[in-house]
Amino acid sequence: MKVGSDTNSRTASIPECPIVDAIKNIGGEWNFIIIRYLNEKPMGFNELLKSVRGLNSKTLSRVLKNLHSAGIVERTIINTQPFLVQYSLTEKGRSLDPVFEALREWGTRWAVTGMQIPGAK
Repeated sequence: MKVGSDTNSRTASIPECPIVDAIKNIGGEWNFIIIRYLNEKPMGFNELLKSVRGLNSKTLSRVLKNLHSAGIVERTIINTQPFLVQYSLTEKGRSLDPVFEALREWGTRWAVTGMQIPGAK
């Protein structure tokens, strides 16, 4: 690499990383939280909304649509009166379980102290 080259040309030459690809696929903080809850059991929209503190219905709807599009969450309509929609993890979503277990172990060891990485939200 040439000295003095700009940041964009440096990052353009870095090959894609499976970790970056995975994070792009899974998405942000709310996505992880929704996947975590659905990993416990299938849930309806309102049940998820009540379970996840600080989450509003517009954000939940957007996150569920994104996770559904990514093939991580499936949406099942239950023919009751009124009909219910239940969300659950697909095989792809359930395959994230070891990732969440590793995050749980890391969080138990390091994050529970209340210390945050500088600059992290």
